[in-house]
Amino acid sequence: MPGRHPMHDQGPAAGGDSTALPLEAQLFIGEGQFIDIPVRFGYRSDAPFAVVLEFPDSDEAVGTWEFSRDLLWEGLRKPSGLGDVRIWPPCHCHGRRELRIMLKGRDGTALLDVPAKPLRSWLRKQSFALVPRGAEAELIDWEAELSRLVSDR
Repeated sequence: MPGRHPMHDQGPAAGGDSTALPLEAQLFIGEGQFIDIPVRFGYRSDAPFAVVLEFPDSDEAVGTWEFSRDLLWEGLRKPSGLGDVRIWPPCHCHGRRELRIMLKGRDGTALLDVPAKPLRSWLRKQSFALVPRGAEAELIDWEAELSRLVSDR
């Protein structure tokens, strides 16, 4: 699912309304084999419900994924999501410390393991600092959104 707001800067220097977290993830390629792949999570206060997941060194076919910030937060504690994006928390009993994210697209499915600790810290200290949990709806111009929906018909 294409993202609307690519993240090119990290932290509040990007205008005070966005934050990004670059990480090294592991992409499952089969039979217990993974390859390292850079990813970047981004958050913008003008799209307060969404987190963007980018693959900066990949071709455009990989795309940018946009999904619920709450889904990502919940996925750090319990299996979460339906459909295109599913998330599983670290499983210490099986020796997995990473957050597992499954992305399902038209052309296939990708399974990523992402370091959970820096992601959790970024959500708490960066994204929730920009827009606290539960305050997202206050930032939406609902009349403008309704007008956009009506004009798209």
